[in-house]
Amino acid sequence: MDRGERALSDSAQSAQNAASADRLRRYATYASVSVASTLIAAKLAAYLLTESVSILSSLIDSCTDLMASVVTLLGVRHALRPADANHRFGHGKAEALAALAQAAFIGGSAVLLSVEAVRRLIRPEPITEGTMGIAVMLLSIVLTAGLITFQRRVQAATNSVAIGADRLHYSGDLLMNGAVIVAILLTEATGLTVVDPLFGIGIALFLLNGARGVARDALDVLMDRELAEEERGRIVELARAEPGVRGLHDLRTRNAGTGCFIELHLELDGDLSLTAAHEIADRVERRLQEAFANTEVIVHQEPAGLADERLDHRIVG
Repeated sequence: MDRGERALSDSAQSAQNAASADRLRRYATYASVSVASTLIAAKLAAYLLTESVSILSSLIDSCTDLMASVVTLLGVRHALRPADANHRFGHGKAEALAALAQAAFIGGSAVLLSVEAVRRLIRPEPITEGTMGIAVMLLSIVLTAGLITFQRRVQAATNSVAIGADRLHYSGDLLMNGAVIVAILLTEATGLTVVDPLFGIGIALFLLNGARGVARDALDVLMDRELAEEERGRIVELARAEPGVRGLHDLRTRNAGTGCFIELHLELDGDLSLTAAHEIADRVERRLQEAFANTEVIVHQEPAGLADERLDHRIVG
């Protein structure tokens, strides 16, 4: 297979992998919306029967789950649009915007829950039909666990920041559903009406902490934060391992939501022909694209030992 055929084969394989990742992203958003809708109906019925603040907290969270999941669905759909004349780096950051909206929904639900929990502390109300509430929470645990398992698989395959935020959100829901069951059992066993709203306040604090983490990760993408030092070190190691590479500098990386961008200056022997230098750069690009899924690599070639102004020097300065 000559160089042209190999390049076409690599391009076809890359396109196939990207299409598979796109399908997984879409399926994950559809599953998230379906699970949230089902749980809202079940928890609403349970709250009307029990009037438990803990179940109300879970109901409110499921409502925000649905809104967040719809935003994620729309964000992922937009992010998967191909690059166009006005968005030559693609639309991947739409995922980060969806994740940021998720953080706002989660934070808002935590505030509403806190208000209701404090009201119940001041004016306690007994829990009724606790068995019904526990049954609904068990249903929530089963459905949420299945969704999280699927989302974990999708995130591992696509590195999607929006799906990752949704998975973290539902992971918190899994813990919260368990806490609701404990709150109902303790209230029925002790007769203390303060247990239920106290658990509600604890869940609200948990949600606020989760919102902070989701917002931080989304802002990292929107602000073009560099990849982790371990990943940057691996990029340098892979590039230097290619025969003919004398060094590299001005490495810049960023997560674009649906993939990553890697840009670097490759130092080569100044006596190489343009064709030979291009072949070395191509091999470096293939190394990095094989190691980092959904990655676009931009390589600038220059003679080793050239004294020029560098980004590395400006950053150190």
